Amino acid sequence: MDINVSKKPKAISFSKTALIKKNMPKYLFMIPAFLFVVIFMLYPIFYNIFVSFQDVTIMNLNGEKPFVGFQNYAQIFQDERFHVALKNTTIYTISCIVFQLSIGFLLALFFNQQFPFRNFFRSIMLLAWMTPLVITGTLFKWLYDVDYGVINYLLVQIGVLSEPINWLGQESTALLAIIITNIWIGIPFNMILLLSALQALPHDVYEAARIDGASRLQSFYKITIPLMRPAILVVLVLGIIYTFKVFDIILIMTGGGPINATQVLPFFGYELAFVNFKFGLSGAVATIILVILTCVSLVYLFITRKEDAM
Repeated sequence: MDINVSKKPKAISFSKTALIKKNMPKYLFMIPAFLFVVIFMLYPIFYNIFVSFQDVTIMNLNGEKPFVGFQNYAQIFQDERFHVALKNTTIYTISCIVFQLSIGFLLALFFNQQFPFRNFFRSIMLLAWMTPLVITGTLFKWLYDVDYGVINYLLVQIGVLSEPINWLGQESTALLAIIITNIWIGIPFNMILLLSALQALPHDVYEAARIDGASRLQSFYKITIPLMRPAILVVLVLGIIYTFKVFDIILIMTGGGPINATQVLPFFGYELAFVNFKFGLSGAVATIILVILTCVSLVYLFITRKEDAM
Protein backbone atom coordinates (compact mmCIF):
# COMPACT_ATOMS: atom_id res chain seq x y z
CA MET A 1 0.00 0.00 0.00
CA ASP A 2 2.76 2.45 0.85
CA ILE A 3 4.63 1.76 -2.41
CA ASN A 4 1.54 2.33 -4.58
CA VAL A 5 0.69 5.58 -2.85
CA SER A 6 4.20 6.92 -3.33
CA LYS A 7 4.17 6.13 -7.06
CA LYS A 8 0.88 7.88 -7.88
CA PRO A 9 2.14 11.49 -7.50
CA LYS A 10 5.08 10.65 -9.78
CA ALA A 11 2.74 9.35 -12.48
CA ILE A 12 0.48 12.39 -12.17
CA SER A 13 3.41 14.83 -12.27
CA PHE A 14 4.83 13.00 -15.29
CA SER A 15 1.51 13.25 -17.13
CA LYS A 16 1.30 16.98 -16.38
CA THR A 17 4.84 17.52 -17.62
CA ALA A 18 4.10 15.60 -20.80
CA LEU A 19 0.93 17.62 -21.33
CA ILE A 20 2.84 20.90 -20.91
CA LYS A 21 5.52 19.76 -23.34
CA LYS A 22 2.84 18.73 -25.83
CA ASN A 23 1.10 22.11 -25.66
CA MET A 24 4.30 24.15 -25.54
CA PRO A 25 4.34 24.90 -29.33
CA LYS A 26 0.82 26.32 -29.06
CA TYR A 27 1.85 28.62 -26.23
CA LEU A 28 4.94 29.75 -28.14
CA PHE A 29 2.82 30.69 -31.15
CA MET A 30 0.51 32.68 -28.84
CA ILE A 31 3.32 34.72 -27.27
CA PRO A 32 3.77 37.23 -30.17
CA ALA A 33 0.05 37.98 -30.31
CA PHE A 34 -0.11 38.26 -26.51
CA LEU A 35 2.85 40.66 -26.43
CA PHE A 36 1.34 42.74 -29.23
CA VAL A 37 -1.95 43.11 -27.35
CA VAL A 38 -0.20 43.98 -24.07
CA ILE A 39 2.34 46.44 -25.52
CA PHE A 40 0.32 48.19 -28.21
CA MET A 41 -3.23 47.99 -26.79
CA LEU A 42 -3.49 47.37 -23.06
CA TYR A 43 -0.47 49.41 -21.98
CA PRO A 44 -1.49 52.61 -23.86
CA ILE A 45 -5.05 52.32 -22.53
CA PHE A 46 -4.03 51.94 -18.88
CA TYR A 47 -1.27 54.54 -19.20
CA ASN A 48 -3.76 57.03 -20.65
CA ILE A 49 -6.15 56.39 -17.77
CA PHE A 50 -3.29 56.91 -15.31
CA VAL A 51 -2.27 60.18 -17.02
CA SER A 52 -5.87 61.44 -16.86
CA PHE A 53 -5.54 61.62 -13.07
CA GLN A 54 -2.34 63.68 -13.23
CA ASP A 55 -1.47 67.28 -14.07
CA VAL A 56 0.73 66.60 -17.10
CA THR A 57 1.81 69.51 -19.27
CA ILE A 58 4.76 70.30 -21.53
CA MET A 59 6.53 71.88 -18.52
CA ASN A 60 6.59 68.73 -16.37
CA LEU A 61 6.50 66.05 -19.07
CA ASN A 62 9.85 64.61 -18.03
CA GLY A 63 9.61 65.58 -14.38
CA GLU A 64 7.31 65.03 -11.44
CA LYS A 65 3.64 64.85 -12.40
CA PRO A 66 1.28 65.85 -9.56
CA PHE A 67 -1.68 63.59 -8.87
CA VAL A 68 -4.91 65.64 -9.12
CA GLY A 69 -7.57 62.93 -8.92
CA PHE A 70 -10.76 63.82 -10.77
CA GLN A 71 -9.81 67.46 -11.22
CA ASN A 72 -9.10 66.97 -14.94
CA TYR A 73 -12.53 65.41 -15.46
CA ALA A 74 -14.23 68.21 -13.55
CA GLN A 75 -12.43 70.79 -15.68
CA ILE A 76 -13.39 68.98 -18.89
CA PHE A 77 -17.06 68.76 -17.96
CA GLN A 78 -17.07 72.49 -17.18
CA ASP A 79 -15.46 73.37 -20.53
CA GLU A 80 -17.97 74.72 -23.06
CA ARG A 81 -15.96 73.23 -25.92
CA PHE A 82 -16.48 69.76 -24.48
CA HIS A 83 -20.26 70.17 -24.56
CA VAL A 84 -20.10 71.46 -28.15
CA ALA A 85 -17.83 68.57 -29.15
CA LEU A 86 -20.10 66.01 -27.46
CA LYS A 87 -23.18 67.45 -29.20
CA ASN A 88 -21.45 67.51 -32.60
CA THR A 89 -20.12 63.98 -32.12
CA THR A 90 -23.60 62.69 -31.24
CA ILE A 91 -25.25 64.42 -34.22
CA TYR A 92 -22.48 63.30 -36.52
CA THR A 93 -22.56 59.66 -35.36
CA ILE A 94 -26.35 59.24 -35.42
CA SER A 95 -26.75 60.93 -38.81
CA CYS A 96 -23.98 58.92 -40.43
CA ILE A 97 -25.11 55.59 -38.99
CA VAL A 98 -28.76 56.05 -40.03
CA PHE A 99 -27.95 56.85 -43.66
CA GLN A 100 -24.99 54.48 -43.99
CA LEU A 101 -26.97 51.54 -42.64
CA SER A 102 -30.17 52.24 -44.59
CA ILE A 103 -28.46 53.01 -47.92
CA GLY A 104 -25.98 50.17 -47.44
CA PHE A 105 -28.86 47.75 -46.78
CA LEU A 106 -30.71 48.89 -49.91
CA LEU A 107 -27.57 48.46 -52.00
CA ALA A 108 -26.97 45.03 -50.46
CA LEU A 109 -30.50 43.99 -51.48
CA PHE A 110 -29.84 45.38 -54.97
CA PHE A 111 -26.52 43.59 -55.46
CA ASN A 112 -28.00 40.37 -54.08
CA GLN A 113 -29.99 40.11 -57.32
CA GLN A 114 -28.65 38.53 -60.48
CA PHE A 115 -27.89 40.99 -63.29
CA PRO A 116 -25.07 41.55 -65.82
CA PHE A 117 -21.82 43.09 -64.56
CA ARG A 118 -22.95 42.78 -60.95
CA ASN A 119 -19.45 42.00 -59.65
CA PHE A 120 -17.95 44.88 -61.63
CA PHE A 121 -20.34 47.49 -60.20
CA ARG A 122 -19.94 46.03 -56.71
CA SER A 123 -16.16 46.42 -56.96
CA ILE A 124 -16.61 50.02 -58.13
CA MET A 125 -18.68 50.71 -55.02
CA LEU A 126 -15.80 49.51 -52.82
CA LEU A 127 -13.47 52.21 -54.16
CA ALA A 128 -14.97 54.77 -51.76
CA TRP A 129 -14.10 52.59 -48.79
CA MET A 130 -10.64 51.51 -50.04
CA THR A 131 -9.49 55.05 -50.80
CA PRO A 132 -7.33 56.51 -47.97
CA LEU A 133 -9.14 59.07 -45.85
CA VAL A 134 -6.48 61.68 -46.58
CA ILE A 135 -7.27 61.49 -50.29
CA THR A 136 -11.02 61.37 -49.72
CA GLY A 137 -10.96 64.37 -47.39
CA THR A 138 -8.86 66.40 -49.80
CA LEU A 139 -11.10 65.43 -52.72
CA PHE A 140 -14.29 66.50 -50.95
CA LYS A 141 -12.61 69.69 -49.77
CA TRP A 142 -12.10 70.58 -53.44
CA LEU A 143 -15.66 69.55 -54.31
CA TYR A 144 -17.06 71.86 -51.61
CA ASP A 145 -14.85 74.81 -52.59
CA VAL A 146 -16.77 78.08 -52.91
CA ASP A 147 -14.94 79.26 -56.04
CA TYR A 148 -14.28 76.21 -58.21
CA GLY A 149 -16.13 73.37 -56.43
CA VAL A 150 -18.23 71.02 -58.55
CA ILE A 151 -21.02 70.78 -55.96
CA ASN A 152 -21.66 74.52 -55.95
CA TYR A 153 -21.51 74.61 -59.76
CA LEU A 154 -24.10 71.84 -60.18
CA LEU A 155 -26.46 73.23 -57.53
CA VAL A 156 -26.35 76.67 -59.12
CA GLN A 157 -26.90 75.24 -62.62
CA ILE A 158 -30.03 73.29 -61.62
CA GLY A 159 -31.42 76.24 -59.66
CA VAL A 160 -31.12 74.87 -56.11
CA LEU A 161 -28.74 77.71 -55.16
CA SER A 162 -28.77 81.26 -56.42
CA GLU A 163 -25.06 81.69 -55.70
CA PRO A 164 -22.20 79.47 -54.45
CA ILE A 165 -21.96 78.99 -50.69
CA ASN A 166 -18.93 78.28 -48.53
CA TRP A 167 -19.86 74.79 -47.32
CA LEU A 168 -16.85 74.34 -45.04
CA GLY A 169 -16.47 77.97 -44.03
CA GLN A 170 -19.80 78.70 -42.34
CA GLU A 171 -21.28 77.23 -39.16
CA SER A 172 -24.64 76.24 -40.64
CA THR A 173 -23.26 73.90 -43.33
CA ALA A 174 -19.80 72.75 -42.18
CA LEU A 175 -20.99 69.81 -40.07
CA LEU A 176 -23.51 68.81 -42.76
CA ALA A 177 -20.72 68.69 -45.35
CA ILE A 178 -18.60 66.48 -43.08
CA ILE A 179 -21.56 64.16 -42.47
CA ILE A 180 -22.23 63.77 -46.20
CA THR A 181 -18.56 62.98 -46.79
CA ASN A 182 -18.48 60.28 -44.13
CA ILE A 183 -21.76 58.77 -45.36
CA TRP A 184 -20.20 58.39 -48.80
CA ILE A 185 -17.16 56.71 -47.24
CA GLY A 186 -19.08 54.30 -44.99
CA ILE A 187 -21.79 53.06 -47.37
CA PRO A 188 -19.59 50.39 -49.07
CA PHE A 189 -18.49 49.02 -45.67
CA ASN A 190 -22.10 48.54 -44.60
CA MET A 191 -23.09 47.18 -48.01
CA ILE A 192 -20.42 44.49 -48.20
CA LEU A 193 -21.06 43.17 -44.68
CA LEU A 194 -24.82 43.10 -45.12
CA LEU A 195 -24.48 41.56 -48.58
CA SER A 196 -22.38 38.75 -47.14
CA ALA A 197 -25.07 38.10 -44.53
CA LEU A 198 -27.81 38.17 -47.19
CA GLN A 199 -26.01 35.61 -49.34
CA ALA A 200 -25.66 33.30 -46.33
CA LEU A 201 -29.41 33.16 -45.66
CA PRO A 202 -31.05 29.74 -46.28
CA HIS A 203 -32.99 29.66 -49.57
CA ASP A 204 -35.30 26.83 -48.48
CA VAL A 205 -36.99 29.16 -45.97
CA TYR A 206 -37.95 31.54 -48.78
CA GLU A 207 -39.15 28.66 -50.94
CA ALA A 208 -41.36 27.39 -48.12
CA ALA A 209 -42.77 30.89 -47.59
CA ARG A 210 -43.47 31.27 -51.32
CA ILE A 211 -45.29 27.93 -51.35
CA ASP A 212 -47.41 29.12 -48.40
CA GLY A 213 -48.42 32.19 -50.43
CA ALA A 214 -46.23 34.84 -48.76
CA SER A 215 -45.47 37.92 -50.86
CA ARG A 216 -41.97 39.31 -51.32
CA LEU A 217 -42.74 42.14 -48.90
CA GLN A 218 -43.99 39.70 -46.27
CA SER A 219 -40.90 37.53 -46.75
CA PHE A 220 -38.70 40.59 -46.29
CA TYR A 221 -40.30 41.65 -42.98
CA LYS A 222 -40.97 38.16 -41.58
CA ILE A 223 -37.84 36.32 -42.76
CA THR A 224 -35.07 38.61 -44.01
CA ILE A 225 -35.15 41.18 -41.21
CA PRO A 226 -35.27 38.64 -38.31
CA LEU A 227 -32.51 36.50 -39.84
CA MET A 228 -30.40 39.56 -40.58
CA ARG A 229 -30.71 40.99 -37.07
CA PRO A 230 -27.36 39.62 -35.77
CA ALA A 231 -25.51 40.97 -38.81
CA ILE A 232 -27.28 44.33 -38.53
CA LEU A 233 -26.30 44.58 -34.86
CA VAL A 234 -22.65 43.86 -35.69
CA VAL A 235 -22.61 46.45 -38.49
CA LEU A 236 -24.36 48.94 -36.20
CA VAL A 237 -21.86 48.55 -33.35
CA LEU A 238 -18.84 48.64 -35.67
CA GLY A 239 -20.27 51.69 -37.41
CA ILE A 240 -20.84 53.54 -34.13
CA ILE A 241 -17.29 52.81 -32.94
CA TYR A 242 -15.74 53.72 -36.29
CA THR A 243 -17.79 56.92 -36.65
CA PHE A 244 -17.58 58.12 -33.04
CA LYS A 245 -13.77 58.26 -33.14
CA VAL A 246 -13.65 60.41 -36.29
CA PHE A 247 -10.46 62.43 -36.63
CA ASP A 248 -8.89 62.25 -40.10
CA ILE A 249 -11.68 63.96 -42.04
CA ILE A 250 -12.06 66.73 -39.46
CA LEU A 251 -8.33 67.45 -39.48
CA ILE A 252 -8.11 67.55 -43.28
CA MET A 253 -11.32 69.37 -44.17
CA THR A 254 -12.10 71.87 -41.40
CA GLY A 255 -9.70 71.54 -38.46
CA GLY A 256 -12.67 71.67 -36.09
CA GLY A 257 -13.91 75.01 -37.41
CA PRO A 258 -15.40 77.33 -38.19
CA ILE A 259 -15.89 78.47 -34.58
CA ASN A 260 -16.02 74.84 -33.31
CA ALA A 261 -18.87 74.02 -35.72
CA THR A 262 -17.22 70.68 -36.55
CA GLN A 263 -15.44 70.15 -33.23
CA VAL A 264 -15.75 66.51 -32.11
CA LEU A 265 -14.44 64.68 -29.06
CA PRO A 266 -11.39 62.96 -30.65
CA PHE A 267 -10.26 66.20 -32.29
CA PHE A 268 -10.89 68.11 -29.05
CA GLY A 269 -8.60 65.67 -27.23
CA TYR A 270 -6.00 66.04 -29.98
CA GLU A 271 -6.00 69.85 -29.63
CA LEU A 272 -5.63 69.62 -25.86
CA ALA A 273 -2.60 67.35 -26.21
CA PHE A 274 -0.71 68.63 -29.26
CA VAL A 275 -1.83 72.27 -29.50
CA ASN A 276 -2.34 73.29 -25.87
CA PHE A 277 0.05 70.61 -24.48
CA LYS A 278 -2.36 69.72 -21.65
CA PHE A 279 -1.83 65.98 -21.67
CA GLY A 280 -3.76 65.29 -18.47
CA LEU A 281 -6.90 66.93 -19.85
CA SER A 282 -6.44 65.14 -23.17
CA GLY A 283 -6.15 61.84 -21.32
CA ALA A 284 -9.43 62.58 -19.56
CA VAL A 285 -11.17 63.19 -22.91
CA ALA A 286 -9.73 59.95 -24.31
CA THR A 287 -10.91 58.06 -21.24
CA ILE A 288 -14.43 59.51 -21.61
CA ILE A 289 -14.49 58.33 -25.24
CA LEU A 290 -13.31 54.89 -24.09
CA VAL A 291 -16.08 54.68 -21.47
CA ILE A 292 -18.77 55.69 -23.99
CA LEU A 293 -17.65 53.13 -26.58
CA THR A 294 -17.30 50.46 -23.89
CA CYS A 295 -20.91 51.08 -22.86
CA VAL A 296 -21.96 50.67 -26.51
CA SER A 297 -20.10 47.35 -26.68
CA LEU A 298 -21.66 46.17 -23.40
CA VAL A 299 -25.15 47.00 -24.70
CA TYR A 300 -24.38 44.97 -27.82
CA LEU A 301 -23.18 42.00 -25.73
CA PHE A 302 -26.28 42.22 -23.55
CA ILE A 303 -28.60 42.19 -26.57
CA THR A 304 -26.81 39.27 -28.23
CA ARG A 305 -26.78 37.19 -25.04
CA LYS A 306 -30.46 37.94 -24.50
CA GLU A 307 -31.24 36.78 -28.03
CA ASP A 308 -29.15 33.62 -27.61
CA ALA A 309 -30.99 32.82 -24.40
CA MET A 310 -34.41 33.08 -26.07
